[in-house]
Amino acid sequence: MRKFINNDKVFTIFNYLLALFFLLIAFYPLWYVVICSVSDPSAIVTGKVWIVPADVTLAGYRRMFTENDIWFGYARTIIYTLVGTCINLLFTIPAGYALTRRTLPFRKAINIYFMLTMFIGGGLIPTYLWMSKLGMVDNVAVLVLMGAVNVWNMIICRTFFDTNVPVELIDAAKIDGGSEIRIFTTIVLPLSKALLAVMTLFFAVGHWNSYFTAMVYMRSKSKWPLQLVLRSLLLTVNGQDEGVGNGMERMLQLQGMKYAVIIAASVPVLVIYPFIQKHFVKGVMVGAVKG
Repeated sequence: MRKFINNDKVFTIFNYLLALFFLLIAFYPLWYVVICSVSDPSAIVTGKVWIVPADVTLAGYRRMFTENDIWFGYARTIIYTLVGTCINLLFTIPAGYALTRRTLPFRKAINIYFMLTMFIGGGLIPTYLWMSKLGMVDNVAVLVLMGAVNVWNMIICRTFFDTNVPVELIDAAKIDGGSEIRIFTTIVLPLSKALLAVMTLFFAVGHWNSYFTAMVYMRSKSKWPLQLVLRSLLLTVNGQDEGVGNGMERMLQLQGMKYAVIIAASVPVLVIYPFIQKHFVKGVMVGAVKG
C-alpha cells in the first residue's frame, strides 16, 4: 500500500510538472508581447528583451494614440463584431433548434446537406466571383453576412438542445397552445444561457480576429478592420510595405508600437471573458457523457 501511495505521488508530481511546462510554452509568447510593448525598440531589435523589459518606455503606447488609422480600425472592428455576432446568433441558433424537431420535413437530408458543406467548399476564386456578382466586393456587408451560419457551431447547438431541453417540456407547451416561435423564445432560449454565452464568445472572437475576408474583399483602406490595419503595420515594420522609406527612426517607432497595438487588440476579449466564464465552462461540456 505504501509503495502504491509513493507511486501515486510521483505520478501526480510528474503531471504537475508536465502541465507547468506546457503552461510556460503557452504563456511565454503572451508575456513576450507584453514586455516588448514597454521596452525600448532598439533593445527589441538587438535581442536584449527576453524575460524582463529592457529600457522601460511607454513610447509605443504614446505613438499608438497618435495613429488615427488604428483607432478608426478599432471602431470599425467593434461595429463589425457586434453586427456580425448578432447575425450569426440569429441564423445559427434557430437552425440548430429546428434540426432537433422530429416533425421537420426532410430533417435527415437537411442534416446531411449541412454536413457536406464542412467537407466540400467552392474554393476562393469561385466564391470571389460570386461575391463580385452580388456586389459584395469592397462592401462592408461581406464581413458580417459571409459565413452567417457556422455549421460546426450549429451542430453544437443541435446537440445542446437535444441533450439539455426536455422534449416533455416542449410537448407540454404545445398542449397549452404555444407555437414553435413562442416555445423557442420563451422556453428554449431561457434554458440555454450557457449555449448563448459560448456561441457569443466563439462568434465575437472570430469576427474580432478575422482579417482574411477583409484582405480579399476590401479595397478601401477606410473600411479596413483593426486586424488588417495591424497586418499592414507589421508588414511595414518588416520592410515589406511600399511606404517604407522614412528611415531607421520610423522603423524603430513602428517596432515598438506594433506590440502596443497587439495588446490593445487583445484587451476586449480579455475583458469580456471573465463575465461569461461561468457559462462558458458549462457550455464547453455540451455533448459530454452524463452520469
